[in-house]
Amino acid sequence: MAHLGDASQAALEALFSHRGFWPEAVFVSISKGGKLGTGGMSGQSMLYIARHRTLQASVAAFSPHDLRRTFIGDLLDAGADLSTVQQLAGHAQIQTNARYDPRGEATKKRASKLLHVPYRGR
Repeated sequence: MAHLGDASQAALEALFSHRGFWPEAVFVSISKGGKLGTGGMSGQSMLYIARHRTLQASVAAFSPHDLRRTFIGDLLDAGADLSTVQQLAGHAQIQTNARYDPRGEATKKRASKLLHVPYRGR
């Protein structure tokens, strides 16, 4: 199961209204003749498309796994808790998220200011 924000939901609905809905996969296979399949697209196909699009856009190369890292980092930056991010990413252990966590010292500094310390001064 995947939970979507409003914009993601709207984008998927637009995609499905254009190409049709197949419950098996969001990204479906495409034959060499351009016909859409009903099965899911392979990881190798997604990597090929990502590499092709980076060349077209003249941007630094990336892989589908970079999108996963961005997904996790953006959730953490937005304030999602580690346990929820772990579940959304499908990680068995919460420590796995640490490898994907791009937040640095500035985030730690902001977080420390969230804690209320009842100090009245002298």
